[in-house]
Amino acid sequence: MIRWSRPDEGRYVVPLLYAAIGQDIAAMLTGESDARLATEVMQNFFERSGNRLSYENIVVAEADGRPVGCVLFYHGSRIVELDQPLVDRIAALTSNPAVSFTRESRDDEFYLDSLAVDDQYQGRGIGGALIEAFEAEGRARGHERLALIVINGNDKAKALYIKKGYEPDGQIELCGHVYDHMVKRIDGSGGISD
Repeated sequence: MIRWSRPDEGRYVVPLLYAAIGQDIAAMLTGESDARLATEVMQNFFERSGNRLSYENIVVAEADGRPVGCVLFYHGSRIVELDQPLVDRIAALTSNPAVSFTRESRDDEFYLDSLAVDDQYQGRGIGGALIEAFEAEGRARGHERLALIVINGNDKAKALYIKKGYEPDGQIELCGHVYDHMVKRIDGSGGISD
């Protein structure tokens, strides 16, 4: 079942998100290099509204009574607003008011930030179903441009996105890694039911 996440599901969803974004980006977003501390911070933000890591921006795939996959997305025009609570936390920790994050998304795109499926549930089409849910929500919200990034060297993921109609249109550097920015044009209607 594909559905919107709930604030009480962080114990399932946050480890998936951490696996998807990796230690470097998790440290950037949380200000914590230790995986345990970073996931604790991510859990706190997951449970709250109005930030990038919030349950509000996440759709899950449920199997065996729990989330086993997730996709995190939002409109690119909202990234500064959604990142502000995370930036504020790091600025307070470091006493550096000039903290900022590299911008991953553009203002004119519906952005797939992160996608993950529990290792035990891979190979069952869950990742594809989550991508379809992201695209359906983009259509339902009236967006015409979808986007995501893929780290250089992850040829399997890049091939999957190309197969689904995404095309590379540039690169960005994030936390010392180079990513391909990929886009897809859509139209129509759809959406994720509650």
